[in-house]
Amino acid sequence: MGGIIKKIAVIGAGLMGHGIAQEFSTAGYEVALNDVSNQRLGLALGHVRENLGSLGFAKEDVNRIAARIQTSADLPAVLLDADLVVEAVPEDLEVKRTVFTKIDQLVPTHSIIASNTSSFMPSQLASVTGRPGQVLVAHYFNPPYLVPLVEIVRSSDTTDETVTSVTTLLKGIGKYPVVLKREVPGFIANRLQAALLRECFALVEDGVAEPQDIDDVMTHSLGRRLAVAGPFEIFDAAGLDVWKAIAGELMPVIESSPELPALLADLTRRGDFGIKTGKGVHTWSCRESEDLRNRLTSALIAIQRWTVQ
Repeated sequence: MGGIIKKIAVIGAGLMGHGIAQEFSTAGYEVALNDVSNQRLGLALGHVRENLGSLGFAKEDVNRIAARIQTSADLPAVLLDADLVVEAVPEDLEVKRTVFTKIDQLVPTHSIIASNTSSFMPSQLASVTGRPGQVLVAHYFNPPYLVPLVEIVRSSDTTDETVTSVTTLLKGIGKYPVVLKREVPGFIANRLQAALLRECFALVEDGVAEPQDIDDVMTHSLGRRLAVAGPFEIFDAAGLDVWKAIAGELMPVIESSPELPALLADLTRRGDFGIKTGKGVHTWSCRESEDLRNRLTSALIAIQRWTVQ
């Protein structure tokens, strides 16, 4: 199975789905985009046009790229001749398993099914299909049209041909796929982010610093280096003898609790989810949330242009 991928279907047109469809259509692929209603699909195409405009595409190019995305709320019609299906529905295991079952029944026998899940292992999804060898995780990062990394996670059943077909496709459109040696909850990026999140909340809860102090430390030091060099590169540059001494002092005292941070649990229990509710660790006005989005987008575009020079 596997082979050349020509027709792509994306299931779920939300935050990630429309951006993934945009990536493929920008690269010249015909994409079928599905969601539960035509209204959601219309909003998704509008977001695609906005994204392309922010990247500096001319109006005629925006029209041409958008025209390659065919939208439909009819799932069987979308899946009819798809070589690759990328599932991007909400992060709920049972919802995803239900969608995978439907996809498996509707796509051709050669089709590959990928999930954009950020935490569930591919074996949890492959088990409800009749093609476990053609199932994997392709974990994109938001916004997918600006962040090049895609984590490719295989189960023990995923074939080498399936992995090669997907990674070849992604490299061909300018993405940076990283293939994990084996499946593990949270993959690589979210395990690293979870470790950082735990220590950030611990420092606040222990009265060491305010949230803004921690944000400032990251953006004015570590974050700048991590944008251009990986942690192991940075460790080697500083010297592993130095880091051995630092780690010897810190490993016994940094946070290692398996429990959720108390502050995180309290905030979410109150319904303070962040920008989407106007309050999280920080309080967000409409202008402040828009400023953050613009700052992130502008910085990611600048990094993208710098890395391709």
